[in-house]
Amino acid sequence: MRPFTLPLATIICTFAAQLSSAAITLDLKDDNSIKKAASTAAYDMMVYYTGNRTGDVPGNLPDPYYWWECGAMFGSLINYWYYTGDTTYNGVVTQGMLHQAGLDYDFMPTNQSKTLGNDDQAFWGMAAMTAAETGFSDPPGQKAGWLALAQAVYNTQKPRWDNSTCGGGLRWQIFQFNTGYNYKNSISNGCYFNLAARLALYSGNQTYADEAVKVWDWMWNVNLIKHDTYYIVDGAHNTDNCTAMDGNTWTYNSGVFLLGAAAMYNYTNGDAIWKERVDKLIAAGKKFFLNGVMYEGCEPIKKCNVDQRSFKAYYTRWLAATAKLVPYTHDDIMAEFQTSAMAAVKTCTAGNTGTACGLRWTEQVNDGSLGVGEQMAVMEIIQSNLVDKVPAWRSEVAGTGTSKGDTNAGLTAGSDEQRLSLKPVTTADRVGAGIITALALVGVLGGSTVMVMSE
Repeated sequence: MRPFTLPLATIICTFAAQLSSAAITLDLKDDNSIKKAASTAAYDMMVYYTGNRTGDVPGNLPDPYYWWECGAMFGSLINYWYYTGDTTYNGVVTQGMLHQAGLDYDFMPTNQSKTLGNDDQAFWGMAAMTAAETGFSDPPGQKAGWLALAQAVYNTQKPRWDNSTCGGGLRWQIFQFNTGYNYKNSISNGCYFNLAARLALYSGNQTYADEAVKVWDWMWNVNLIKHDTYYIVDGAHNTDNCTAMDGNTWTYNSGVFLLGAAAMYNYTNGDAIWKERVDKLIAAGKKFFLNGVMYEGCEPIKKCNVDQRSFKAYYTRWLAATAKLVPYTHDDIMAEFQTSAMAAVKTCTAGNTGTACGLRWTEQVNDGSLGVGEQMAVMEIIQSNLVDKVPAWRSEVAGTGTSKGDTNAGLTAGSDEQRLSLKPVTTADRVGAGIITALALVGVLGGSTVMVMSE
């Protein structure tokens, strides 16, 4: 019998149709549909993770991803479990976070010193904080609980507050040999503010709240939070006492301060000043939506780097938490979540699975930009539509907190300089650190001399 053959064009069209039919489907009125869609996005994200393979390092993503983004990804996976109840990735998350916590359980592993910024460390600390707030099972045995890990990050960052220039603020980089040590950026200070506010809300400890107020006041006084618009710009160099600024605005800067303000609003039982700040940050964030669909400022000019492709994930995560902590914001936030989620899933038609997601949701087709950040953002915008179906965050104040804490966590490890002395820094290390960090110092938007991406 003669073999049955098809014209090449027919094969291509058939394959394209199969990929099209493999796209993520989403019905926002059906919880199971939301969970299934989030599961698909999570799977396509985790194909990039190699830390659970024999011989690889738990808690690391391969190139081109920096160390911080794996911590950010684990934070999203904790949220995935919280929203869907699916425990598929819980073991991987626990393994990776404990491995990267380091010997002192404060997310300062010595092998990351060449790229370790305050914000990098803080993304891991915020993931641990999310684990404590959502009731993610504490690590087994006598290891530090998630709360203690978050407290350790806070405790190691507090002494780094630098009053020598700009009237205060955290520097971007922790170690002097890293390029960017003279930059005081909004995300480093925002993460510290966010963590302090959430620790105050969880524990009821006023000391954390006082620190959050200090950070906000500094950001306001130095004008990194613009008084007329509440736009939060990227940062400033201390070499001119933070006079000239990088004026780029990013979703994650707006979001990290929004959630911190929401936590302070809740902590203070609705104090008017924090209500005003929440309201104005939400209003400022409208610039990141086009016809109700979320987008990043680098997307229209197609210049988003690897880091920036993940920023919408964190903005989504923090908006959803705000909707929970400040209930009157709920309807406004959720309306844009629904529109954004429906647009986002329309980009999920690529990759080997036919369900890998793109970057530019506003186009509602896959744009060919694939990766961890793209998947993480789509997963978060899908699963956040379940925010009404999950219990409130746990806390010691409410009597629901179960994670083991330690107010002295991170204080016995010595200073940053003492830690570094345990691992001699060679000339090669210094050169390598400069090259790695310099990759993040690239101007991409008109009028911007430099754009510092902390990660």
